[in-house]
Amino acid sequence: MLATFVAVFGTDKWGRRKLFIEGGIQMLIFQVAVAVLIALKFGVSGNVTELPEWYSIIVVMCICIYVSAFAWSWGPLGWLVPSEIFPLEIRSAAQSITVSVNMFFTFGVAEVFLSMLCGLKYGLFIFFSVFVAIMTVFIYVFLPETKGIPIEEMRVVWKRHWYWKRFMPDHDDQQVNGNSV
Repeated sequence: MLATFVAVFGTDKWGRRKLFIEGGIQMLIFQVAVAVLIALKFGVSGNVTELPEWYSIIVVMCICIYVSAFAWSWGPLGWLVPSEIFPLEIRSAAQSITVSVNMFFTFGVAEVFLSMLCGLKYGLFIFFSVFVAIMTVFIYVFLPETKGIPIEEMRVVWKRHWYWKRFMPDHDDQQVNGNSV
């Protein structure tokens, strides 16, 4: 829980992208570490005759470090960044979709986690580490930094981004159904 304060006090100091990328790298490292530790001791059978206390402490520490990385990066920023990047005209609808998608996938992961753990064993942690890697690369490539940028100026940020600029209108007075946007 204390790791969340890193995001609370560091987001405006270090920037969203940096926290996303650093958190993603840390999460990836410790997700893979957990997979390796479980694979070495449990293998694919899931049976172990002896598990030393020091070994289990290392596994729990790796999980705790993973959770703390999530708590100072992807956890809070997954709520903050969407609220900052959408234009004022669609912000409430876009944030509603963001929350709905987040809850849907949280429910899905919670529903299948134990079944996947029984079937994939340590491979489950590799499975999720692939998604952490994809998420981190996505942020690196597609998310512009929003640190210090007023919400009203986000259109300019999107217009300057190498990829997203092709989806932005050339003028700000675009008409949609006769109404100015």
